[in-house]
Amino acid sequence: MSSTTIEAGTTSLLRFATAGSVDDGKSTLVGRLLHDSKAVLADQLEAVEHASRSRGAAAPDLALLTDGLRAEREQGITIDVAYRYFATPRRRFVLADTPGHVQYTRNMVTGASTAELAVVLVDARNGVVEQTRRHAAVAALLRVPHVVLAVNKMDLVDYAEPVFAAIAEEFGRYASSLGVPDVTAIPVSALAGDNVVEPSAHMDWYGGPTVLEHLETVPVVADPSGEPARFPVQYVIRPQTAEHPDYRGYAGQIASGVLRVGEQVTVLPSGRTSTVTAIDALGQAVDVAWAPQSVTVRLADDLDVSRGDLIAPAAAAPAPTQDVEATVCHVADRPLRPGDRVLLKHTTRTVKAIVKAVPSRLALDDLSQHADPGELAANDIGRVVLRTAEPLALDAYADSRRTGSFLLIDPADGTTLTAGMAGTSFGGRLGAP
Repeated sequence: MSSTTIEAGTTSLLRFATAGSVDDGKSTLVGRLLHDSKAVLADQLEAVEHASRSRGAAAPDLALLTDGLRAEREQGITIDVAYRYFATPRRRFVLADTPGHVQYTRNMVTGASTAELAVVLVDARNGVVEQTRRHAAVAALLRVPHVVLAVNKMDLVDYAEPVFAAIAEEFGRYASSLGVPDVTAIPVSALAGDNVVEPSAHMDWYGGPTVLEHLETVPVVADPSGEPARFPVQYVIRPQTAEHPDYRGYAGQIASGVLRVGEQVTVLPSGRTSTVTAIDALGQAVDVAWAPQSVTVRLADDLDVSRGDLIAPAAAAPAPTQDVEATVCHVADRPLRPGDRVLLKHTTRTVKAIVKAVPSRLALDDLSQHADPGELAANDIGRVVLRTAEPLALDAYADSRRTGSFLLIDPADGTTLTAGMAGTSFGGRLGAP
């Protein structure tokens, strides 16, 4: 297999996240996208119309399609990450609608962590603001490969091309400094529907795609064969049947790359090597399997393999380590401090760890590093140094978003404390000392 991309015309899957400052019209944009692409069921639209009338609105407020929590509807803001699933004839979509408030930065990290594209909204009247820069920085930090700048409320600036051009140029410069590889700017009016699903009749000076057209055609990596194979073991299968008395299979989901029968592999963290003798997928024997398939792998040797171990090609296996340096987003309300004892969950492996140091905290508004902050509070992004009780086979997050990420968990009550990204390089100025 060779590395390819899925082009338009196929029913590929795109995961994308939306972000924007408060009152930039993000929920209205998402609602318009769902409504105009015929992804809203009749009963959903009826519920929105009823809620809109109860609030005195003359027309359906499409923002209510995503602001589903009662608190969100009452305040007119987005608080939680709202996931929506919809499809067009050209592509399937998983949408994570994330909050705009600065105190919910952690929610954006959650929504964008698996996204292949981020839609960042800007109010055409206000231009690029601090929260816009913050959202762009988070997208860069999480290695989101594609960013759409949606300049919204163009109807309130008379659809003026110079306004759009100035905002697009400023955002483009900032995104470039962050190392964002691909930015597409689109002028829209979510309220009126301009350039969301249908081209605008008011902006004939714009010749680019609509938001939906870009979402349908942006290239998505489809073949993971260019990445080294990573297979976290989730479960050991020993059926103990008369037909297969010696069957021992290792079940799990391939995190990246391709596994092949006959390939020499290393089991981590033990470092023992063996050869793949069989791969079972959906009850059938196959010669090749790739991410994100769930399979059962059988090895030639009777090794001590259990849940949490990682099977990788012998020639491209990561070196296990107990010393972890990472950039993290702290998501819990209680601070993270040096000396804290935590659990570190990486793929299917959970080990004890201690926070040795918090060297710096990142200010996302100007990307400056605050040395020795002493702690990380909720929504803070910073550097941490960890020591684990057992070795971990971590990749750098820049190389693999799946096997380079981890969670820190409170061992007392199981609360998720921190989302971590292993390694020190995050493109542009992010992560620089």
